[in-house]
Amino acid sequence: MSRFPKITETFILYEMIEHESQGIAIELYPLLRERQPVSHPEVDKFIHRAHFLPFISWPIVRANFHYLMRRPRAYFRMVAEVLGGTFGSANFFFGALGILPKSVRFAYEMERAGVTHVHAHFATHPAVAALIVHRLTGTPYSFTAHGSDLHVERRMLEQKIQAADFVVTISSYNKNLMIEECNSPVRDKIHVIHCGVDPDFFSPRKKETGNWPLQILCVASFEDVKGHTYLVSACQLLRQRGIDFECHFVGDGPVRVKVEAQIREAALTDRIIVHGPLPRTEIIKMLETSDIFTLPSVPTAGGKREGIPVVLMEAMACGLPVVSSQLSGIPELVDDEVSGILVPPCDVEGLANALQRLGADAALRQQMGRAGREKVLREFNLRSNAAHLAKLFLATRASRAKLQSQAG
Repeated sequence: MSRFPKITETFILYEMIEHESQGIAIELYPLLRERQPVSHPEVDKFIHRAHFLPFISWPIVRANFHYLMRRPRAYFRMVAEVLGGTFGSANFFFGALGILPKSVRFAYEMERAGVTHVHAHFATHPAVAALIVHRLTGTPYSFTAHGSDLHVERRMLEQKIQAADFVVTISSYNKNLMIEECNSPVRDKIHVIHCGVDPDFFSPRKKETGNWPLQILCVASFEDVKGHTYLVSACQLLRQRGIDFECHFVGDGPVRVKVEAQIREAALTDRIIVHGPLPRTEIIKMLETSDIFTLPSVPTAGGKREGIPVVLMEAMACGLPVVSSQLSGIPELVDDEVSGILVPPCDVEGLANALQRLGADAALRQQMGRAGREKVLREFNLRSNAAHLAKLFLATRASRAKLQSQAG
């Protein structure tokens, strides 16, 4: 993965925990160590055994020298493939240049540890690192493509898919995008496996209906793609219409200062409360006291788009109606007018109308909340979806073992 521990990537953390409960031993190789003030308590299960490496060190140099001497052809072909494939993109090229030496060390450690499969989360630098390990050791690999890692730039995507034993993506929207991008027939290699949530942890709360002010919750990193600025503008409309509400923002990120300034300029500091990042135990408490969950995602000028936000799954599992955007994979989770209301991205008035409509109709909120939880139980259940991915891991291992026995 790119970074660990990262509070906004709980879907990876809990997928790993679920896989270990299903008997799969996991070794964790983050490209970077994330240092943040808040983390989920379950991080402790992995943080002390994660393989954190600097960009360069004597063991890294030694590992590169090892493959340079033992498998020079594979080493030079890998370097040419990675640097040649990323050339032309500053982000990809310099990112690949930075992670290449430590990825070679990962390969060295994995080979000695007897790792049988490498799985990368994100189609960008983590998939490149997995490709490096595969080229040097022959260890089979796969990767999961999520959202902006696929939507912004798809450099080397076809090479990564061709080299992988299989590829996972979290939405049919993404799968179609990948098929259109690649010239070779990759359809059968790509599996749609949704991210999932624990429906026992995220479960409906008992809350009195009809209490005011209306409680609106938005849990999201402060990035342009999350659409906070449009939600602030929608809250302005709600106040102008005389709606009694409180809107809670949970998260942190690069545009937080900008959004907080917008809140002050709109004189909404008494209506919009910014909490900063919170651990999962605190978020569940906020879900329990909320009436509506909203995530007004938008496409950015740089091409970023959502995958299928896990936080929407969490809210729906708790029986909350959701208001979100008709964008990328979100409609695969939220059935418009059934489990929530979807509005066009950047539509401030449509967003305000949806929030006002749900706020005025407690019965509709309950009806949509029930439908949302049923959808999560059917299609976005962490246990069943992690088991699906585990089956692919095991099938790859069995297939490789069969080929080796035939060759022997």
